[in-house]
Amino acid sequence: MKIAQFFLPVLALACLASCGQKPAGSQVAVNPLTYTDIPDNDVIRVGDDYYMVSTTMYYCPGAPIMHSKDLVHWRIVNYVYDVLEDDDVYNLRNGKNAYGKGQWATSLRYENGLYYALFIANDQRKTYVYTTDDIENGTWTRNVIDRPMHDASMLFDDDGRLYLVWGNGELYITELEPDASAIKEGGVDTMLISSPREGFGLRAEGAHVYHIGDYYYVLEIDWPAGGVRRETCWRSKELLGEYESKVVLEGAFDGRSDGVAQGAIVDTQYGDWYAIMFQDHGAVGRIPTIQPVEWVDGWPVMGDNTVPMKEVTVNLPAYGEDYVWASDEFDSGELALVWQWNHKPVDSRWSLTERPGWMRLHAGDAVEGLAQARNTLTQRTVGPESSVVVKLDASSLKPGDRAGICAFQSTNCCIGVEYGPDGKHIVLRENSRNAKDVEKARLPLENDTVWLRIDYCFTPSEGDLTEPDTATVYTSYDGQDWQSYDYSLKMRFTLDYFTGYRTGLYCYSTGGDGGYADFDFFRQSVTD
Repeated sequence: MKIAQFFLPVLALACLASCGQKPAGSQVAVNPLTYTDIPDNDVIRVGDDYYMVSTTMYYCPGAPIMHSKDLVHWRIVNYVYDVLEDDDVYNLRNGKNAYGKGQWATSLRYENGLYYALFIANDQRKTYVYTTDDIENGTWTRNVIDRPMHDASMLFDDDGRLYLVWGNGELYITELEPDASAIKEGGVDTMLISSPREGFGLRAEGAHVYHIGDYYYVLEIDWPAGGVRRETCWRSKELLGEYESKVVLEGAFDGRSDGVAQGAIVDTQYGDWYAIMFQDHGAVGRIPTIQPVEWVDGWPVMGDNTVPMKEVTVNLPAYGEDYVWASDEFDSGELALVWQWNHKPVDSRWSLTERPGWMRLHAGDAVEGLAQARNTLTQRTVGPESSVVVKLDASSLKPGDRAGICAFQSTNCCIGVEYGPDGKHIVLRENSRNAKDVEKARLPLENDTVWLRIDYCFTPSEGDLTEPDTATVYTSYDGQDWQSYDYSLKMRFTLDYFTGYRTGLYCYSTGGDGGYADFDFFRQSVTD
């Protein structure tokens, strides 16, 4: 199937009305679609199924595949890979890590019965191409191209040739072998578009390329000085011809100065078009929105005449529920798809079956702190305000062990149990950008079973004087009466990690020969 078959040519849209094809219903989507970190998306339609991929960088497994029937509700159904490489970077050895790197901006396509996922890994300085014939349940095979192509987008053109459009500032086009196995020897490999330099802080990147009707389109983001990040479209009737440009989405959104940009456009089976574009939203991450697309003189104009919209009528009936974050009672023998490890896990050091109904995390080799620890199990945080509660059994910790929950990013806080020279204590720690931990509170542990809680406030409700992007912590011995602390973490989205905040379950050793921690449940809820 060619890319042009995914996206109904503009000139043919009018046929749908005359053919009598109408949606079975509609719904009003309120942006953001989900108030959590789903950046750098690409979206395709295969029949009446929609698939989306997103960036998760260093987390493992990586490159989550989400499915939807209505473009509004999305469920994680698979991952493209378990781990990119079994090296020092992903094993957190010898001072190396993949924080802020890993898988970036995956391009997702379907061609001749195969699904393709292509992305750069900045820690490896390579481009990875994965394929499968079963995107929801299958395993993926991969090719590795020993050349990094930043934010690449695939175009399977009508003549059977495969191109990538990629780059930053200057956008290049590189031809691959038709099966995406390698760069095609003697194929196209040249600059395609040079975006304006003067007056721009961020020049063109995040390319998405399409062949729709008579035109080739390249969507990209840029950031003019003094303005907001925006979506610009370039088009040409010849693939290697001269491209003209037009801004198709621009404006601050939802009470923030951040613009909405970068993502995909997709048509429905009924001929409507929509864009899924994200907004940088502080500590929670980069959150997705849906915007209508109207074809105006052959340009895909998004939102309300380029202005991002809060509420959008989507001409598809509501179907299903979101599953990109969830509570977990740990009753299954398999790890739920909403979870990701901070790097490659040591599989022998975690279990859902050693103590049925509990997640057991074994402490591993001695490390200095959270950033170096293996097997930190994470989930996305949720805005505008939310709360996470876990129940921890710390009875099997050994001297030097630490276990609990954390607000995980470069600047983080941990609340949990530590087994030190003078016994077990509840300890609150903060770490700012991988500096030395700062102890904020220490209390003697009264019982090996303790409830731990983190409350997140990313956007306070009206009248709430809580500072945005803050996390507060609590402990309890019965899950009802909570001990508060004179402390809050000022959360920051920083580029050294480049991901929104996660809640992490951790158990690591500072002395070696560690024990283990058991977690009975993980309960995450959005605060009304």
